[in-house]
Amino acid sequence: MPREARVDRRRYLQAIGGTVATLSVAGCQSGSGDSQTLTAGTAPGFPPFEMKQDGELVGFDVELLEAVIAATEYELSGWEELEFKSLIPALNNGNVDVVAAGMTINDDRDEAIDFSDPYYSSNQAIIVRENGSFSPSSLADLSGATVGAQKGTTGESVIKDQLIEAGTIQASQYNAYGNYVLAVEDLLNENVDVIIIDVPVANSFVANRPIKSAFVHETGEQFGFGIQSGNDELAGALNSGLTTVEDDGTYRDLTEKWFGQK
Repeated sequence: MPREARVDRRRYLQAIGGTVATLSVAGCQSGSGDSQTLTAGTAPGFPPFEMKQDGELVGFDVELLEAVIAATEYELSGWEELEFKSLIPALNNGNVDVVAAGMTINDDRDEAIDFSDPYYSSNQAIIVRENGSFSPSSLADLSGATVGAQKGTTGESVIKDQLIEAGTIQASQYNAYGNYVLAVEDLLNENVDVIIIDVPVANSFVANRPIKSAFVHETGEQFGFGIQSGNDELAGALNSGLTTVEDDGTYRDLTEKWFGQK
């Protein structure tokens, strides 16, 4: 899809804080031959976007993608659960057709895959132990700290690009995790001093564990559904479906359910 359309939609989302914009393009053919069925990929452990609850895959991304696909000519055959770092390879290998995993649209990923229009906007939270003595208020305050994040996430990019490259911390002070559940456990066990994580996900963990947000690092990132490069028909169908669920109130209902936003 044209980069200009993505940029316009991203600016719109930044202005309204996550509401899906109105952009409609029709799509009618799967990227997998003549099949109209899609397999979705995600990475549980990223609440409230995707997580396991009583053995069932649930979350905002799960319900949103299912509603979006239901509004198209495609059908969802099921979900594949993978580590976040394995989602793009699985997409490009044809093991999944679409990724819904709170995945930030950025230049590096744009070179490997295509995205739907953005459907959510976020920033990064810096999380510490609730009763700990460490209370940073900026990235500069993380000097000498041990920092954790999930592999392949924006949090990891912040650590590598703005902490390690800047010399604020050494590479050995970064702990990478397969998911944020493990990262939070290590924070509580005092194996890391802070973790960097998307704000909505941080809020979910903070509500249930003795941790807190020290400050928010603004990134203005936006999430999109990932698809194979060049699959314009599927991109168009997903964008049309996003418009439908925004117009019929489904998107509003899901954001209220999962984020408490009206």
